[in-house]
Amino acid sequence: MATKSDLDSYVHLVQRWQKVQNLVSRETPGDLWQRHILDSLQLLPLIGELSTRMNVLDIGSGGGFPAIPLAIALKGHEFSMHLIESNSRKCAFLRAAVREFDLPVTVHTARIEAIDPQAIGHVDLFTSRALAPMPLLLSYLHRLWSQDSRALLHKGREFGEELKSADSDWVYDVLKHQSATDENGVILEISDLRPKP
Repeated sequence: MATKSDLDSYVHLVQRWQKVQNLVSRETPGDLWQRHILDSLQLLPLIGELSTRMNVLDIGSGGGFPAIPLAIALKGHEFSMHLIESNSRKCAFLRAAVREFDLPVTVHTARIEAIDPQAIGHVDLFTSRALAPMPLLLSYLHRLWSQDSRALLHKGREFGEELKSADSDWVYDVLKHQSATDENGVILEISDLRPKP
């Protein structure tokens, strides 16, 4: 079980860096497996089988969730991943994790509004966890969105209100998947995103 071993090692890496860099909430470092690793890995069934090479973009990557656990779990598959994070110290951590686990991941120290779309390429799948309210999040995604793009977004108990707010500016299809780790949370699967005419 190389994946389990790598995920255990990633937990230890987070714990080591957490002492000097606030990677995860101060309330949750002792519960990294349930609150962060399993929360990240619940996206795997929603991603589905990788029949062709997939390019993933995670925005607001922070301590690497969900991106790094997903990249570890997808090792051996054809994929590439880009992580966008504006905090340079968190980016140093992310690059250390990418090196340690030999992942096909590029870390960009930038704000999503400033990123050059050509540096990312065609995005098949977007991920994001606890970054911004839906109206703002959808505007971030739309800059790099393609007709066949999809997004898997972790959201908490306020997701209904966030979707209502987003509806004034955006048209999209959404599937709501109950979170496996948070009874009040969901994974919102967004497709066919476009500005409201």
